[in-house]
This record gives sequence, structure tokens and C-alpha cells, in this order.
Amino acid sequence: MVTARPDSCFLAACRNEPHDVTPVWFMRQAGRSLPEYREVRGEGSINDAIANPDLATEITMQPIRRYGVDAAILYSDIVTPAHAIGFGLDVVPGIGPVVEEPFRSSDDLHRLRPLDPEADTPYVLETIDNLVAELDIPLIGFAGAPFTVASYLVEGAPSRTYHNTKVMMKARPDLWFALTDRLADLAIASLQSQVDHGAEAIQLFDSWAGSLSAADYEKYAMPSSAKVLEAIEATGVPRIHFGVGTGELLGLMADAGADVVGVDWRIPLAEARTRVPEGTALQGNLDPAILGAPWEVVEREVDAVLDSNGGHPGHIFNLGHGVTPTTEPEKLEKVVERVHQFRA
Repeated sequence: MVTARPDSCFLAACRNEPHDVTPVWFMRQAGRSLPEYREVRGEGSINDAIANPDLATEITMQPIRRYGVDAAILYSDIVTPAHAIGFGLDVVPGIGPVVEEPFRSSDDLHRLRPLDPEADTPYVLETIDNLVAELDIPLIGFAGAPFTVASYLVEGAPSRTYHNTKVMMKARPDLWFALTDRLADLAIASLQSQVDHGAEAIQLFDSWAGSLSAADYEKYAMPSSAKVLEAIEATGVPRIHFGVGTGELLGLMADAGADVVGVDWRIPLAEARTRVPEGTALQGNLDPAILGAPWEVVEREVDAVLDSNGGHPGHIFNLGHGVTPTTEPEKLEKVVERVHQFRA
């Protein structure tokens, strides 16, 4: 574990502490939108790239060099731990995680053995070691929240309805809670190892939690996420909790143990701040689709996000979801410059 950087505006914002400029980074800031990524990535599964520490290090560093963002995020995937223990899944380009044999019954629980990061994901730890030696900004480690990872394992692929997931939740709650508890343990082991090797913040991605009602989130998803976030609390690193379509869940996501709650583009930051406990920082929330508009439109929308924050120190500028593959890198360069220039 490394000592937290006292001059990091990103870490200061996570902790609601005063700082000079609004920090900014982008979810999926590394990847298909960058020509340099396409040049080095090559063919094959993303799992192959993640398992190559030199390549994963280079991919993580590319947006840092180009954009001048205030935090790096590890190049990996939320299903890496499940893949590493041999559950039988791959990340298919243009589709996402695909499971060869989806989780269906208690017989499948044996396929979720405990994660030993040093033995199962040494390449991830080597990548972090490389990055910590090279970076002069904080590195964000991450994991998938149990609900979202479970939805991939149960559905077998990305879903619009989460039919099988919701049926299992309601019809087999005993099996559901056994599944999400094991996935929480995977996330804890992975995140703890990332922090031990130098990650200075973590983000728990519950990307698909917005498919749940507040009542269902509180009963079926929040307990396992809270288990993960509580376990990481002792490390002292900021904990970011993010989901899409979660405007009605923001308070619960904060209560699960987040220091920072990610907000998508559906509600203004000023409104989001009324939905979380005092002292909770916010991250977001420019609509990624806006980046396809002319710069004067993008600039106006960036300023609207910053204005909605109202000068609160607990704000990290980001998109409401990930950078899309068609985004022009030059737009993101200008967004970073604009955010850093902005004064409330």
C-alpha cells in the first residue's frame, strides 16, 4: 500500500476537502476511442490483454498521457475474478461478458471457489506495481458489485430485462444470497489485493442496479455491496459506488458504505446531493452521448454540470457512464481543459 498523495485534487474531492481545481477522469477512458489503443491492442479476448501486464500498463497509461486527467483506472474487467477462478466466461467484443454455462442451481456454487489474488490474478497485481512506479496521480482499483456480476453469471450474457436474475431473486432467495455472498468475497479479495499493491481509491461498479426498484435493491443487492464496502473501509482508501439509472437508489448506495456516489446524467448534481447523506461526495455526470455534438454544445453541457455542483468540494467530474467507442479523443482533451479552467 502506498501513502496517499497530499496534493491530489481527486483524493481531496473524495473526502470533501478543499482543493484548487475540480478533478476529472472518465470511465472507460482507456479503450476503443483511442487510436493508440487500437494500435497496441491487437486481436483476441480482453482477458488476454488483461493477463499481459506490460500491455495492460500501457493501455492504462494512454489516456493519462493524452488527456491529463486526475486519476488513472486500472485496465481490467469486473468479471476478471470470476474468469480467473475458472467459472467459464469470456468478454466478447461488441457483446460483453458471455458465460459458457450460466449459473442455474446450487450445484453451480462449487464453481465459485475463493479467489487467491497472488495465485489467480498475479498479472493484475504486476500491472498495478508497474503503474504505481510510473504514475504521479492516484490509481483507482475496481470490482464488480455482486448484483451486477451475478446478473452476468445467471443470464449468461448482457440482458435488457434481467428475467432469469429477478426470477432467481424472488423464487430462490436462498440460492441468490448464497451466490451474491460468494461474489462479495471475490470482490473483497480482489479489491484488498489491489489496495495492498498501491491502488489509492476503489470503485464498485453496480452498473445494472438501476434495473431494480428501491425495495428490491435494498433487499437483494445492497447487503452484498455493503459487505464489500465495509470490508474495504479499514484500508482507508476512498470508496466510490457507481450504477446506471440509479437516481432513486442514490441514498441507499451511499448507505451501503460509499464515500463517493456516482451519478448518471438523468438528474442534476444539485438534486442528487439532496438524496445522499451530508458528507457524501458525488461523481459525474455528463451524458456520454453529448460528446458527439459540436464543441460549443459540449462546453455548455460541461458548464451546466459544474454549475449544478454549486462549488461543493465533494465533486469529481466524470461522465454518467463510460466513454463510447465513437467519441473523438480531442473532445475529451477539451473537456479536461474546460473542467480545470472552471471557477464557480
